Amino acid sequence: MQNPIREMVTKRQLGIHCGVPSFCCANKLVIEAVLEQAKRFDDTVLIEATSNQVNQYGGYTNMRPKDFRNFVYQIADKIEFSREKIVLGGDHLGPLPWVDLPAAEAMEKAKELVALTVASGYTKIHLDTSMKLGDDPIDEPLSDEIIAERGAVLYQACEAAFRERVKKHPDAVHPVFVIGSEVPVPGGSQEAEDSVTVTKPENFEKTLLAYKRKFAELGLNDAWNYIIAVVVQPGVEFGNEEIHHYNRMDSLRLCECLKKYPDIVFEGHSTDYQAPTKLKEMVEDGIAIIKVGPALTFSLREALFALSMMEKELISNELDRANFIEVLEYAMVKNPKHWEKYYHGDEQQQALERKYSFSDRSRYYMALPEVEAAINKLFDNLNSVEIPLSMLRQYMPLQYIKVRDGKLPCRARELAKDSIVMMVEDYNYAVKYNYMISGIFVH
Repeated sequence: MQNPIREMVTKRQLGIHCGVPSFCCANKLVIEAVLEQAKRFDDTVLIEATSNQVNQYGGYTNMRPKDFRNFVYQIADKIEFSREKIVLGGDHLGPLPWVDLPAAEAMEKAKELVALTVASGYTKIHLDTSMKLGDDPIDEPLSDEIIAERGAVLYQACEAAFRERVKKHPDAVHPVFVIGSEVPVPGGSQEAEDSVTVTKPENFEKTLLAYKRKFAELGLNDAWNYIIAVVVQPGVEFGNEEIHHYNRMDSLRLCECLKKYPDIVFEGHSTDYQAPTKLKEMVEDGIAIIKVGPALTFSLREALFALSMMEKELISNELDRANFIEVLEYAMVKNPKHWEKYYHGDEQQQALERKYSFSDRSRYYMALPEVEAAINKLFDNLNSVEIPLSMLRQYMPLQYIKVRDGKLPCRARELAKDSIVMMVEDYNYAVKYNYMISGIFVH
């Protein structure tokens, strides 16, 4: 069986417009919404977890690779979505969680992580060795050769793990790999930037050459049958308040250079909050794997805030309310480790960013028992009353249109998930030919 991501590259070689959205998220409601939308269109869907989210020590989700796989599969089983239509990916797999350790120690942990990920059935692997480790020189950049050498070592660990997997699962799909050193910080930039530097074509080609040399030295020439993408910076990024939108003229030289390498595509990170037309331009220009993460949970948080405002109007007794906004704020203030390095300024500015930042550090708190309980109570409260259509239009105007037209039930959980669906549809529009004719868009 051919890997669906490899199949996408093959279609592009034949001149067919296509690409793959990569949904990088570990939120239950987000994954449920993504899978439900894929089910409506009989799509294959790519869901990824980063090495910070999921690793052999649990990451910040407290899940190992097989746990995250089972977590996604349980959601799929619940909505009767075929597991065979899910591609699991590992994002930023490498020594990222252990950058303070000496290189030898960090790389051993990275090898263990990638091996466990492949052994758990993930079939799209981003090998990221672009970061400096504990004993790397501080005053000079990490060379392409070192990045490629470490990437090749991790590739060997993946291949060894796959050979073991095939012994138990003869029909196992071989993973495909993404390489590249110009990788934006996971979850968006930490500081405001006036501009974003597009990867230079010569740097992209240096990356390829360095990997080809190292793979050849290790006798891994067959690897190029499975390396299908290189991560580049095409000029898209977001921070707490700013978005750098795609400008195809800025990336013209880079995308023209890609045409010399028809067997690979570009992978774009931090494509969150791009307009659907910009996302489509990216896919047309060769940035065929478009990754989104914080924008998904931002959309969920946005919906939960809107539902909370309606709860304040409809549930008269304050003690009966879920007070989700206040519960989330209390959880974030009580344990600031996931946002304090990212949100700056005075107390008012930090409070605003905890609520409204594009980088959406609130996603780290959504699975806390008290926050999850507040979400469930919010849904129950609003389902116990009738939300007036006029109020729904005030707080959730896009969902109002679907409810008005009989396309969406006026149920709190469905309203929240539809906010995520609106973001998913931007990506479907970008990667599919003539997607607008489906009539899914309502605005």
